[in-house]
Order: sequence, then structure tokens, then C-alpha cells
Amino acid sequence: MSAFEQTGDAVAWEGRVIRAGTASYRHADGVEVTQDRIWHPGAVAMLAVDPEYVWLVRQPREVSGLNDSLEIPAGKRDRPGEPLLDLAKRELVEEIGKHAGRWEEIVAFYPNPGFSDELVTIFLATELSDAPGGATPDDDERIEIVRWPLAQLDQAIAATQDAKTLIGLQWLRLNSG
Repeated sequence: MSAFEQTGDAVAWEGRVIRAGTASYRHADGVEVTQDRIWHPGAVAMLAVDPEYVWLVRQPREVSGLNDSLEIPAGKRDRPGEPLLDLAKRELVEEIGKHAGRWEEIVAFYPNPGFSDELVTIFLATELSDAPGGATPDDDERIEIVRWPLAQLDQAIAATQDAKTLIGLQWLRLNSG
């Protein structure tokens, strides 16, 4: 593999969460390339598991045309400098109203490395307990909390089209029992 260095970037558009534009790179052999690029702050996702259930959410994903996307709880990095584990703990309460007594980082991945620097880190959250006040989703979120029986894990995998959820549930399948 050849090494490369970034030689420039040009942001063409900036929204609430992402920036889009182009970035230029020079490879070790001197060849320069320009790529479309999306800058993303990154995200966490939580594989929340108790002895009988994996806790999921169902929500609309308007951009993808999905009325009810089945997903593991997640959230984007919206507070600069916030440690990933702190973000995961905050998002678990916001999305499903749970605290976890035990946390383990299980995998980090780039969902779209060809055009985005978004890095998603999945945490395993166990020893769950109810958070005072329950779930507190953001005003623009329409989240249904779903307790999915672990005995039906294959059906949850078949019911989702979300990459972070597929990765998390497949990890759970491979590492449980």
C-alpha cells in the first residue's frame, strides 16, 4: 500500500451535522488525486443487553425513505471534546432510558470510507437499570423503544437494514453463549 498526505480541502457546503466538499491528496509516487468528501463528527452506538433482551429503537429515517428503521441506540458527537464513553452513557439514557453498570468498547468502523471520515464506535452496555425520568429523546426524534428477545436475535438481524445495527447484532450473535 502506498502512503499519502492530504494537500488541501475545499468545503462547498456546511450543514447542522456535516460539511461536504473536496479534498486533495498526494501519494508516495507523486500522483495527486481529488476526492469528494464528507466531514462528520463521528458517532457512538450502544449494544444494550440484559439477560433476556437486546434493547433496540425503531424510528423513521426520512433521508433513506425508511418509515421504521430498527436500530441499536446511537448518537452523533455533538459536544466537541466529549469522551466517547460519556457520549454513549448520555445517549443510552436519552434513547432508551437506561443506565449500564458495565461498558465495553467492542468495535469502531468507517461506514463509508470512500467519501466520509465518519467513525462509529460501538459499546456493549450491560447490567442495565432504569434511569430516573426514563428516555428523553431530542424534540426532532420519534423513537419507539423495542425490547427484542435474545432468543429471536436472527429475526432482529433480518429485520434491519442499518449497518451499525447489523454489525452490533452479528457481534452479539458471535459472542453470546
